[in-house]
Amino acid sequence: MPLPQAPSTGSPLMAQGRVLLLTACAAGIGGTFQFGYNLSIINAPTVYIQQFTNATWRARTGQPLPDHLVLLMWSLIVSLYSLGGLLGALLAGPLAIMLGRKKSLLVNNVFVVAAVFLFGFSRKAGSFEMIMLGRLLVGVSAGVSMNIQPMYLGESAPKEFRGAVAMSSSIFTALGIVMGQVVGLSELLGSPESWPLLLSSCLVPGVLQLASLPLLPESPRYLLIDCGDTDACLAALQRLRGDGDVATELAELAEERAACQGGHARRPWELFQDPALRRQVVTLLVLGSAMELCGNDSVYAYASSVFQEAGVPAEKVQYAIIGTGSCELLTAVVSCVVIERVGRRVLLMGGYFLMTCWGSIFTVALCLQSSFPWMPYLAVSCIFAFILSFGIGPAGVTGILATELFDQTARPAAYMVCGALLWIMLFLVGLGFPFIMEGLSCFLFIPFLLICICGAVYTAFFLPETKGKTFLEISEELHRLNFPAHSQGPRWKGPEVIQATEL
Repeated sequence: MPLPQAPSTGSPLMAQGRVLLLTACAAGIGGTFQFGYNLSIINAPTVYIQQFTNATWRARTGQPLPDHLVLLMWSLIVSLYSLGGLLGALLAGPLAIMLGRKKSLLVNNVFVVAAVFLFGFSRKAGSFEMIMLGRLLVGVSAGVSMNIQPMYLGESAPKEFRGAVAMSSSIFTALGIVMGQVVGLSELLGSPESWPLLLSSCLVPGVLQLASLPLLPESPRYLLIDCGDTDACLAALQRLRGDGDVATELAELAEERAACQGGHARRPWELFQDPALRRQVVTLLVLGSAMELCGNDSVYAYASSVFQEAGVPAEKVQYAIIGTGSCELLTAVVSCVVIERVGRRVLLMGGYFLMTCWGSIFTVALCLQSSFPWMPYLAVSCIFAFILSFGIGPAGVTGILATELFDQTARPAAYMVCGALLWIMLFLVGLGFPFIMEGLSCFLFIPFLLICICGAVYTAFFLPETKGKTFLEISEELHRLNFPAHSQGPRWKGPEVIQATEL
């Protein structure tokens, strides 16, 4: 089918950047922002929800709930978020294929609205089960958005800005964590009377997304390759790029469509069976696991006790913890600015290398904190430095790997695998960290340091650089790496090989 030519009347670069920025903000505010926000706001009302659970049980049975069962109920409330995230990650792939990227993000807000209803009326109804179900639903929402948002942004951005735009997902995650920490302060919504309102406040970013995202275009790559709608693809490209000449990019999309033509949308298990995807799948599993097992979440968990050991008053610890989230936000912004200059591999290697250094110093500081009065302050400094190093590379770059390493037919399934891995690892780390802390004492970070070293080594030797390359160029390079004997002449076409002349 002949492709229509786009108008060649130039358009200012600023117009292109403005639409891309609005697209990233509209997707992010109801996407990964929700993930970070709901992850952090649950810390502030811990005591109040436990008291509500106990009081509710007493009202029903006339007997108080034993302490160990109160702790169990609280653990369920917290961990159901991860279970919901796993369900959402498995749901994201089919949604992205059936509804498209943008519509999936919009429909995803149904889970948020339902959760807000449950949170808001839980105290009036005297039901802690409503809180549990609400946490499950916001987890499903987070699981869907964590997968579809970077897919949508990575497919909508030009190759020159693809990494920076996709990295905005990590910026919104960090922003959500910080905002959740701020809103959860005792002076705001972290009071005993306000915790239902605190949990329900996730409605605000959901409404903002519902009001803004419908005004912005769908992924051009989805419109052309998945739907075969050339006119809609052209219109979306012109919205995203301005009124300039998009004929070259449209031709690249058509070439990628020809390479994918005849291939069906992959299922997750098919990724593991296809030798043409061997390196991509291994990279996704190794670096995805490294991001979750590197110890960053454990640093957040350990921050309170280290801050108190350093002499920070207990009532001021909540403000110091806000500083940890701010560190990750700062480095996410910096990485978004520099990723297209230094590349993905440098950020990942540098981040894991610095995390190894600061984690080693942190371990020494924990072992010697009773020997020298200044050691606790060194431990506090290492916490901030470790989080800064995590934000430099692993926090953001890992999330865009599934977009860049897989073609259009395999990308939704790749995000399902990546999302399921993330939530399973998050659950296991949360479950196992208390036992690691008890068993290894001041050496608790040794396993995490080994993971950081493995992440840096794998990145250095096995991860190809994707900076500034089209998706088709990346596919061809990965095909050469997967099949060195066939590196001359043929191009990769999903599970098959076709000659360049066929395109």
